[in-house]
Amino acid sequence: MTARRSVNRNIVVLTLAQALGAAGPPIVFSLGGLVGQRLSEDPALITLPVSLFNLGLALGTLPAGALVRRGGRRNAYLLGALLGVAGGCLAAAGIILESFAAFCLGTFASGAYAAFVQSYRFAAADGLEEPQRAKAISFVMVGGLLAAVIGPQIVIWTKGAVEGAPFAGSFLGQAALGLLALPVLLLLRQPAAERSGPRGEGRSLGAFLRMPRYILAVGAGVVSYGLMTFVMTAAPIAMVGHGHSVDHAALGIQWHVLAMFGPSFFTGQLIARFGKETITAAGLLLIAGSAVLALTGLGLHTFWGSLILLGLGWNFGFIGATAMITDCHSPAERGVAQGANDFIVFGLVAAASFFSGSLLHSSGWSMVNWVVFPAVALVVVPLLWRIGSAGSAPTLVSRTKP
Repeated sequence: MTARRSVNRNIVVLTLAQALGAAGPPIVFSLGGLVGQRLSEDPALITLPVSLFNLGLALGTLPAGALVRRGGRRNAYLLGALLGVAGGCLAAAGIILESFAAFCLGTFASGAYAAFVQSYRFAAADGLEEPQRAKAISFVMVGGLLAAVIGPQIVIWTKGAVEGAPFAGSFLGQAALGLLALPVLLLLRQPAAERSGPRGEGRSLGAFLRMPRYILAVGAGVVSYGLMTFVMTAAPIAMVGHGHSVDHAALGIQWHVLAMFGPSFFTGQLIARFGKETITAAGLLLIAGSAVLALTGLGLHTFWGSLILLGLGWNFGFIGATAMITDCHSPAERGVAQGANDFIVFGLVAAASFFSGSLLHSSGWSMVNWVVFPAVALVVVPLLWRIGSAGSAPTLVSRTKP
């Protein structure tokens, strides 16, 4: 098999694995707060299961990167899928046993699986030159379209499958998704470049943290993913609290996740045409637009429309930020640069999701959306400055020198 065919095969495999792996988070996001509301004695802790999912995602990024470096992507991703199986089973057991702690442990393990799934987007760029990287990342993210349907539909069809334990069946369905991912991931092949190992020692983490472009890319990832999680964590609870059904909340998450991944068919082309910073800034402005819409009312279609805009903004913002990261490092430096990026992004995302529940409980749905505007401004302003002053992305020389 030629190197190019191996890369193309891996992109297809990763897209299918993304469809299965990314279907789990919508289940956690749709039901985590609702189950927490039922099992937790403290109203301020109702979103703790979702927060622990994001914490598992954050803490899993560095071990996932280390496992990829030591055993290759396929072995690491198979281990990740097994974590997904364990997480779904633990969460279901927590519901059946009415144990909030067990349920939280299950969502934490599910988050650790998600850390491996998140790195699929970087794996898609292995062995590709700079012009093809954004398109490959975007293509793998298309797998999220299937996930957007699979996850919420599992919620709707299985929420009452276990008698006397609402939603336990949905988390068993999440475990089944991890099982289905195992034979898919067995088809993954290690690129020749990875087998031979990257050349050069590369820069340290400190050098990256002194690089303005890297910091801006990380910041864009933090704000785009953090705000998406911040609002999405609160949205199902707010919807049910304002008279909408659980099914309507799950469908709202489905539309949201469809919007998250639907544009991936053309996001890579938009990045190639208009530039990474421009598309990232556009995504952040769409997230701000979703908050504007959410503040106009509490009707079902207002919630859904806001979640759709939120998903579109995440797609442009997060894929653009990911592409910016790949421009900041050489092959020898990818483990440090990518691992630190994901650790920072998802660590702050975990904090955002926990703060979301507390803020929703204390100040309401409107305040959750008001928080969006200063966070967006914090990153959009330097992005627009860079677009106006620098224009094009840096060359390979800038990626390999301090």
